[in-house]
Amino acid sequence: MALFILAVIVFIIADILIRMISKRLTEKKLKKEREIVLQESLRLDFTNEAKTLKRAEVPNPKAKILCVDDEEVILGSFRKILVLDGYSVDTVETGQEALGMIQKHHYDFVFTDLKMPMMDGVEVTKSVKHMRPDIDVIIITGYASVETAVETMKYGAMDYVQKPFTEDELLDFVKKTLIKRQDKIQKQLKPKVHITHVPASGDFIKGEFSIPGGVFISNNHTWVSMNQEGIGKIGIDDLAKKLIGRVASIELPNLGMNVKAGQPLFTVKQGNRNITFNSPVSGKVSQINTLLKENLAALDVTPYERNWICALDTDNLDNEIKGMAIGKSAVALFQDDIEKFKVLMKDILKSEKQEGEYVEEGQLYIGQLEKLNDVNWQKVVAEFFIR
Repeated sequence: MALFILAVIVFIIADILIRMISKRLTEKKLKKEREIVLQESLRLDFTNEAKTLKRAEVPNPKAKILCVDDEEVILGSFRKILVLDGYSVDTVETGQEALGMIQKHHYDFVFTDLKMPMMDGVEVTKSVKHMRPDIDVIIITGYASVETAVETMKYGAMDYVQKPFTEDELLDFVKKTLIKRQDKIQKQLKPKVHITHVPASGDFIKGEFSIPGGVFISNNHTWVSMNQEGIGKIGIDDLAKKLIGRVASIELPNLGMNVKAGQPLFTVKQGNRNITFNSPVSGKVSQINTLLKENLAALDVTPYERNWICALDTDNLDNEIKGMAIGKSAVALFQDDIEKFKVLMKDILKSEKQEGEYVEEGQLYIGQLEKLNDVNWQKVVAEFFIR
């Protein structure tokens, strides 16, 4: 038995060592390939695109970066450090060239020096965020200009990096900003709605709003799924869940409670703020989903199907169901409310922003209500979820 255990331990250690060696060899091979790319690309002529353009593209880059600085030594450092770590990098020496490049190419980031002749980093930031708000801007600054660099964040800059920087400092900074960008993109929603056909499956398109076929949607964004016995399972729909974001807890109704359509049924809690959803139908509470209460993270996968909140034995379904939407009419309800929400959020963001602060309008994000102050949070809730 002891020999068997020893053999298992030896096998595990050997497997770990093999994996480590394989990983190091792969990394060494990639670095060699990127060194070749860097050397070859710098010998190519890209002046037909921009007079000072130098380009280094790697296969499957972690991100595509455009760097603008009037000091070639800084640009050289960016190319060498970032390309060898797996980023594709274009560099130019003027802000005007940078603006020309973003009109022709897609970049994840624009790194811009703060102090440059003709067009400084502030103007580059303003112009990039106006022309391509999808690109994140990073300011390159010296110690004496840190305060000005911070000011540029009011115009849409994501962050700033201070020079001189070491190789490790730059790599660590870019890694953190890439994570920040990916998190922002992951939370961004598209104003599209589609009907799903496979219950609780991967038929949900990431970043879009979904409605399962056969589910009724109420105008307060609760859903009802009926069975042949007249039992209606009820929950919050995808629009409500995504805009609300985190759900800290749900206050469930009592079993046996009689409720009329339009009366309070359950309460969704987020910190010290609550949304009480009215019942879309009349009836007696026959079931509550205690499993959901113990695993609220399941709502992040889908707020439908097994993640219902409670079930009612309905008693006036034929009349009340006429006021709900299904199929294409449910899609239309979502689309109308999405547009109304965007208009309302535009006004709210303007009212909440500080003087000179940059506000990215027209975007929808998961958990967008979480960042609002209490007054505006209640304004959105009253407009869309208490009807």
